[in-house]
Amino acid sequence: VPSWSAMIIFNLSSYNPGPFILMGIPGLEQFHVWIGIPFCIIYIIAVMGNCILLYLIAVERSLHEPMFFFLSMLAMTDLMLSTTTMPKTLSIFWLGARETTFPGCLTQMFFLHFSTALDSAILMAMAFDRYVAICSPLRYTTILTPKIIIKIVIGIAFRSFCIILPVAFLVTRLPFCRTRIIPHSYCEHIGVARLACADISINIWYGFCVPVMTVISDVILIGMSYTFILCAVFCLPSREARQKTLGTCGSHVCVILMFYTPLFFSILAHRFGHNISRTFHIMFANLYIVIPPALNPIVYGVKTKKIRAKVVHLFSTNGMK
Repeated sequence: VPSWSAMIIFNLSSYNPGPFILMGIPGLEQFHVWIGIPFCIIYIIAVMGNCILLYLIAVERSLHEPMFFFLSMLAMTDLMLSTTTMPKTLSIFWLGARETTFPGCLTQMFFLHFSTALDSAILMAMAFDRYVAICSPLRYTTILTPKIIIKIVIGIAFRSFCIILPVAFLVTRLPFCRTRIIPHSYCEHIGVARLACADISINIWYGFCVPVMTVISDVILIGMSYTFILCAVFCLPSREARQKTLGTCGSHVCVILMFYTPLFFSILAHRFGHNISRTFHIMFANLYIVIPPALNPIVYGVKTKKIRAKVVHLFSTNGMK
């Protein structure tokens, strides 16, 4: 039987583990340099696109509406999501900088899952915004007042924080006495938990059930919003009015599909796709982190008339200078 002092030393070493090694994309190590090029290009597009969107919404008074406020929050969350992982991933691909500290790994894990949960909550808030705008247009400004919008933002941010914070605590309690090699390009909850030499059933159940149930509840509420929206749209007298009203939802629907379709595919593939190779899982996970943040500002720029006009004006003015 080990002495108490030996047990205390073991516990201290367990809760303060040494550095972790991120492998990048196992099986494709010889192609890391080339894989990094498209990832870097997509990441640059994501950063530039979201920064331009934030700049336009900040400086253009005509974009100071609830819809664009939620859109600016989505852009900030997308920047957080892609920047949490992509710089480290590129350093693994190009510089071979695979080592990461336990606090660094924990921080990346928290912001990765927090950003995903917050993205889902923002899309739900944007669906509510479209519901009010179409189903109660005369009461839009009285319902979505600045005070109410601030309460919604604080509420969804606090909810996302409360859902993801236990994930960090569930990982810190685990002892890591075996390998610290993570077969991935970034730290995610279950991938890190599987390295522990302890029972991780709580991590698996919490990590799967709570975030998934939260996302499913968001999807149900978004679905309800769009059911009411479609009912209101089909009650409009003319086809032109119906098309114009639906056009205001087009960009939001595209972003919803780009976010939730790969998310649910990834969740189902992890749970039931045992025949799918690990290389595919990790490549898909990396693409999911960077492609939606790159496409969201493009979709809104192309499909939203006000933003499209401001982008054209911005670049034509700069071109003339």
